[in-house]
Amino acid sequence: MNFNNIEFELAAGTAEQLPESTKPEVVFSGHSNVGKSSLINKIARRKSLARVSSQPGKTATINFYNAEEFHLVDLPGYGYAKVSKAEKARWADLVEGYLSQKRNIALIIQIVDIRHKPTKDDYDMLRFLYNNNAPFVIVLTKKDKLKKTAYQKRIDDVLDELEEFEGVELIPFSAITGDGLDDVKEVIEEYINEAEEV
Repeated sequence: MNFNNIEFELAAGTAEQLPESTKPEVVFSGHSNVGKSSLINKIARRKSLARVSSQPGKTATINFYNAEEFHLVDLPGYGYAKVSKAEKARWADLVEGYLSQKRNIALIIQIVDIRHKPTKDDYDMLRFLYNNNAPFVIVLTKKDKLKKTAYQKRIDDVLDELEEFEGVELIPFSAITGDGLDDVKEVIEEYINEAEEV
């Protein structure tokens, strides 16, 4: 599967602007500033395909990236406190509009910062995906920020914190070192192939 020819296609700011679902979609979901853009850039081997912002809450649209066999879909980050209620409501309508449409979602990559216990918003999203039998994996970003012993302790803690999501694959990842990138690509390929067989 070719991950090198991924290009930005469009940004949708409202549910009405969402394009038709013509290919399997790999969806990236997570808290603001959790490293979604960095993960997308690493997958595409491009430094600034997805804009990495130092200001959380910057991605206010659903961004579509075209790959040969599938679309990457970047959902706006949730849980950023300094955004107005109206803006939060617009985001919620947009994301719910996307998830409630009949779309060819092959895989949802739910991203959690390995250094911290998942937030209430993380748990809400994870429970929504799990209870709806959505095809998803959990990518634990910012692995490089922890020393070996602290990393091992966090892995043990994460297994406890996420034990209710039995059977869901966990993939530790670092955008700095590229650790875990092959595992992420492998899982994308596996789910795309399954979606194409259906």
